[in-house]
Amino acid sequence: MNRELTDQLNPTICRRMLITHLIETLPKPNNPALEEATGWPRRTVQDVIAKGLPGHGTQVEFIQEGVRNNDGYYALRDWGSFNGEWVREHLTEICQVLDVTLES
Repeated sequence: MNRELTDQLNPTICRRMLITHLIETLPKPNNPALEEATGWPRRTVQDVIAKGLPGHGTQVEFIQEGVRNNDGYYALRDWGSFNGEWVREHLTEICQVLDVTLES
């Protein structure tokens, strides 16, 4: 782990990068799956997706399944200004900044 990097990373940006990474990697990532993966409240996850990601040009689409409004999952269409490769390479540091432990 790169301690110098973790000292420089902004937690708000790290939340956005982590949610983007999880949307790309989890099978059918919906709000409950993202809440479980991060340990964050529903509102935090929703705010990151609805308000945080669009400001970086990150494009996330909700894929509707079933008849209820929340039946479905998110799909990543574009990382926007984030570099997905960089995020994957520095996922340990991002998680350290956020005090999140991801299941392997």
